[in-house]
Amino acid sequence: MTRIAFIGLGNMGGGMAANQAKAGHDVAAFDLSPAALERAAEAGCRTVSSVAEAVKDAEVVITMLPAGPHVLSVYSEQIIGAAPSSALLLDCSTIDVETARKVAGLAKDAGYAFADAPVSGGTAAADAGTLAFMVGCDEADFARVEPALEPMSRITIRAGDHGAGQAAKICNNMLLGISMIGTCEAIALAEKLGLEPERFFEIASKSSGQCWSVTSYYPWAGPVPTAPSNRDYEGGFATAMMLKDLKLAQDAAAKSGASTPLGAQAEALYALFNGLGYGGKDFSAMVQMLRGRIDTLS
Repeated sequence: MTRIAFIGLGNMGGGMAANQAKAGHDVAAFDLSPAALERAAEAGCRTVSSVAEAVKDAEVVITMLPAGPHVLSVYSEQIIGAAPSSALLLDCSTIDVETARKVAGLAKDAGYAFADAPVSGGTAAADAGTLAFMVGCDEADFARVEPALEPMSRITIRAGDHGAGQAAKICNNMLLGISMIGTCEAIALAEKLGLEPERFFEIASKSSGQCWSVTSYYPWAGPVPTAPSNRDYEGGFATAMMLKDLKLAQDAAAKSGASTPLGAQAEALYALFNGLGYGGKDFSAMVQMLRGRIDTLS
């Protein structure tokens, strides 16, 4: 049994903490939301009233927080110095590379092993314990990181040194956002040309247009039963979260001098969709805007 402090029990963190508890670990869980704490308790976690209480005896600290400023604040003000210096610190949030490296530096200066370990897979994978982790850490620390993430993970890959996990996540989600828009556009065109979206799936999923957005997350109800398109685009990966990741990608592109014209266009389209009030819908609901049938979204 490992003593784990889990900070941040939202749509992703709640399922992740639950899987650590299912693995038999002692999970001290904290969140600002009473409802999130109640769900964590029902899942077998030991809920606490503060970050300091969660981390005081922890062997592993895992955080899943909304954005870079939250991560920097929680680590610099509440975790570093409060957790035992022997604790392994793992931040699974999706944040900018610069902040990830800054937190890593603060942790390292204080004697901690730290890794940025953002995830891919969405809420279904978080609940099932089948997330993909992209890890940025010192090479020598990865042997501790991988088993700590194992109860939540389908695959864990060391992307490189500190910040590399965030770089991998940002690039991966930019690619995902672009490919989903392409899939939605193709469906909208197929429909206009008299080709049923279900039949288009049969063809595209076995042809050169095949991609994850088609075969695993098809944005049209029916062909992929587990896709959010079968649940009125509820659950899954919210449009607002995709927009956040695309903004991170564009910020990184501007700072690094990379050319990402399709990434910029994807950000603009998701910003429009979000601005119309659909930020809580799964990002694949974009298909209804491109079809001109946004009225079908409840």
